[in-house]
Amino acid sequence: MQHSNLGLTLRCQGPIQYFSVPIANSPVDKNKNKGPRGAKKHIFESYMTFEEVSHGLKRGELIQGQLRINPKKYHEAFIPSPDDARDIFLDGIVTRNRALNGDIVVVRLLPRDCTGKQHTLQSVSEDDECASESDTQKENIVQTAQKKTDRMPRPRGVVEDQSSDQDELLRKLQNITCTDKGTVVYIVEKKHSRAVTGFLKFLPDKPFAMFSPVDHRVPRINILLADCPQDFISRPVDFAVTLFICRITNWAADSNFAEGQLAKTLGQAGEIEPETEGILIEYEVDFSEFSDEVLNCLPKNLPWTIPAEQMRLRKDLRKECIFTIDPATARDLDDALSCKLLPDGNFEVGVHIADVSYFVGENNALDTIAGQRATSVYMVQKVIPMLPRMLCEELCSLNPLTDRLTFSVIWILTPQGEILTQWFGRSVICSCVKLSYDDAQSMIDAPEKIFTAEELPPSDPEHPIDEIHQAVLNLHSIAKNMRTSRFTAGSLRLDQLKLAFALDKETMMPQGCYIYEYKDSNKLVEEFMLLANTAAAIHIHKSFPQLSLLRRHPPPKAKMADELQELCDQLGINIDLSSAGSLHVSTRNTNADYRKEVLTHMCSKPMQMALYFCSGVLGDEPLFSHYALNVGLYTHFTSPIRRYADLIVHRLLAASLGDLGLSKEDVQKQASHCNDKKTVSKRVQELSSELFFGVYVKDCGPLESKAMVMGVLDQSFDVLVLQYAVQKRVYCKSVPGLKSFHHHKVGKKSELTLVWSSEDPEKAPVEQEIALFTLVEVQLKADGAPMKYSAVLKSTQTLEWEF
Repeated sequence: MQHSNLGLTLRCQGPIQYFSVPIANSPVDKNKNKGPRGAKKHIFESYMTFEEVSHGLKRGELIQGQLRINPKKYHEAFIPSPDDARDIFLDGIVTRNRALNGDIVVVRLLPRDCTGKQHTLQSVSEDDECASESDTQKENIVQTAQKKTDRMPRPRGVVEDQSSDQDELLRKLQNITCTDKGTVVYIVEKKHSRAVTGFLKFLPDKPFAMFSPVDHRVPRINILLADCPQDFISRPVDFAVTLFICRITNWAADSNFAEGQLAKTLGQAGEIEPETEGILIEYEVDFSEFSDEVLNCLPKNLPWTIPAEQMRLRKDLRKECIFTIDPATARDLDDALSCKLLPDGNFEVGVHIADVSYFVGENNALDTIAGQRATSVYMVQKVIPMLPRMLCEELCSLNPLTDRLTFSVIWILTPQGEILTQWFGRSVICSCVKLSYDDAQSMIDAPEKIFTAEELPPSDPEHPIDEIHQAVLNLHSIAKNMRTSRFTAGSLRLDQLKLAFALDKETMMPQGCYIYEYKDSNKLVEEFMLLANTAAAIHIHKSFPQLSLLRRHPPPKAKMADELQELCDQLGINIDLSSAGSLHVSTRNTNADYRKEVLTHMCSKPMQMALYFCSGVLGDEPLFSHYALNVGLYTHFTSPIRRYADLIVHRLLAASLGDLGLSKEDVQKQASHCNDKKTVSKRVQELSSELFFGVYVKDCGPLESKAMVMGVLDQSFDVLVLQYAVQKRVYCKSVPGLKSFHHHKVGKKSELTLVWSSEDPEKAPVEQEIALFTLVEVQLKADGAPMKYSAVLKSTQTLEWEF
């Protein structure tokens, strides 16, 4: 029986200990593992009991953490060490002990020796697993054989071929002889949905079919033929490119493969909607229609108007010049801005946030579903909303020329952005115009221009266009000063390239793609949202020091940062990783744009994720701080339409004037859930972008672009494709016309020498050096399998490049 919550401190705080514990049916105790004559030998170690795990964690003999499996080298997995200095390595599928990516697991460290070797419970090397591939044995070899025997289409190959992730970078940078290795002895919580997309493969003379997941980190799954489509047995070839959803129901200790049931037929692999549905189901994103019970929580009398009682209780700001700045296609407008010049030269600046808490009553059906979804999920072609569209796009959205309920924070600021006074309270606004980022940018770019009504969206005649224009210019000026002060004080921003798509309005297919440009108008809005979030954090923590929902950002993993610093020093790169501020300054001082993008990617790898938490549960205030923003207290307040964490913060702010019916346990439980859902949302968004780019390459390719090398392995290298902001791996063995290649290392610097046959047989072969920051030209072209594409070197010569 698995326990979802051990009810104790689940991570040891003391020094790591190395030991062996004899466990019943454990491979450590070989005699106990054999069982009766003829019985199957366990491949995986039996799990510890709940009591054994509890005692081991209390004594610091076991370690709990979230499992991360390398998406390209799925025999490699990691969990964080207790001190977060470096990760604990789980070497091989057996050591994962049937845990899947994202699961919360308990790990026992294996005895360590510093000669580079370490004892393992049951060593199954890749060569041993794939030594024999007879028809009978194919169904019983460990999943490493997938890449050798499986020729089924893998529609999201874009994911599999991504460049080095954090785990691979860690291993390349560490280059150490003493490694902490462990094995899973218990699964605390199965975070992975156990739902996967993939393909069915017919196995002659077997009572089951083989389900081959798209995600190689998930094992192959046996599906009883009785559970397969009715005509699968008679025409299995017709299903070769049909995408299915399968749910794992069991994974026995004596089997290399899991058992499961088909949940749904999605459709043709490579088509956007089936692939999108597969992503959503696999990551447990609830995209169902809202139930009648939920919809019954919404206002009944439509069109809805603000009750007179609320008008009496709130600050009336409807006559003020307040406006929104959002993407042109946005329909959930949850923040607005105002800026008024005062006679003394200072400014009254307001951030006005949709008061979602008015419409979402605590603990009703609407609140329950919003808490479960925890966030809206943004994909390339659609949004999966956290709240019903009546709220997202109408009643809560700060649409122009419409009275709306808001929660406001209003400051008196100096022109430099220094806070003189601050006010929090519930309010009523009427936005005078909905500006897009491009509209606001055009105002910033042309400060002297007189804009006409035809050049901008419809606006309130009570506020002339030039008044709105001046407010935007004043906000821009203040934001620039605030941003300069923030970075001077030690903030960090690592901007990574982001791919955006132009879609056909009818088919929603990609017509083009481009790198999203982060403009001054984006920075303007960001600066005031950061100010509002920080102010909200300070306010609620002062009112509720034990109950505040805050957001912290831990510093980067020390070991990874140290190794990266050493590598950069050897390469002659002037990067200072000693603090957030020093890193920001050193990355900004890099002159070469292309190299800067690769450096930004490298520097982002040691960074940890920001997390929601309850102040009373974490307790230790120094841990509250936000590393990148360099502030002691931070939270999310500005997007309650799309984030449940913000809704809780709104309730805390409102309760600072009254009672609050929350406990530390309530807040921490919801904070943890919001963390999980935010991680899922980010991954789903990435997969959606990769899906659309795969379609774009297939329909519009081959595509040519400059690319910069961002990592070198012994038989391949990773590139950042600069025109499209995608990361791809180039495999040397697959490069046409390549005669040979040689790998060598100088310190921590890994390099490849590619040897090309000369077109002139009388001339010597041409050598091409591949190292970090080498600039090359690549061609992206479809591979034939749905959604899969590869990067091929376009020429044998590296481009001339000056740093």
